[in-house]
Amino acid sequence: KNRLKINDDKTEFLVISSSRSRVQLDESLQIGNIVVPSTASCRNLGVMFDKHADMTKHISSVCRSAHFHLRNINMIRPLLTNDATAQLIHALITSRLDYCNSLLYGLPDCKIKKLQRIQNIACRILCRAPREIEVIDLMRDLHWLPVGCRIQFKVLLLTFKALNDLAPSYLCDLVNVYAPKKDLRSQHDFRLDPPKTRLKTYGDRGFGAASAKEWNLLPLHIKLAPTVASFKTNLKTFIFRQHFKIDCDN
Repeated sequence: KNRLKINDDKTEFLVISSSRSRVQLDESLQIGNIVVPSTASCRNLGVMFDKHADMTKHISSVCRSAHFHLRNINMIRPLLTNDATAQLIHALITSRLDYCNSLLYGLPDCKIKKLQRIQNIACRILCRAPREIEVIDLMRDLHWLPVGCRIQFKVLLLTFKALNDLAPSYLCDLVNVYAPKKDLRSQHDFRLDPPKTRLKTYGDRGFGAASAKEWNLLPLHIKLAPTVASFKTNLKTFIFRQHFKIDCDN
């Protein structure tokens, strides 16, 4: 339709389905005279997608790349200042953990822990901390959000942009403000109407369901932030205090 010429050597065909599904799906795609066989995983915009959408390939790829850079940083750590080390870690490690991390929402903790280990190692390298010191104390001092919280932060940031027409239309169409038929107190809380889903491993991980679930847990003053910058600042403070159980008076 768009007169796109397909490069046969670069074309990949991926069938995404549940690992418990018994439905027989086509294993190949016919394009003209070319038959493109299905693959178990493929890369799209730097993200590895696999046939069960459990992001296992992507997490393994991120961990492999991050370990390589962490070893190099650790070797030259005695020659670096704390600021220089922090810049390297944010440029080479944190950027990889944060890239498209909203796709990891709703994954089991066993998968997120693999990425959390990467952040823990980076934290210890930066602080030159021995194993006896708890990494959670180091992250609190550095004001770092753990991987799971960073995923939550990204989903909420995208939700805020979608509600304020700062996101692509395909995301804006997935968020719906709650509008009850009767006059209820909840209508003044700027809540979102979550869509109906069937599968926890697929439907609940979708942006429409995830955005509504996380957004409805936020205080009203964060939802009504006037700018993206103020929303990010208030949101990080809220998630940080919530995760590390810090009282607002501290």
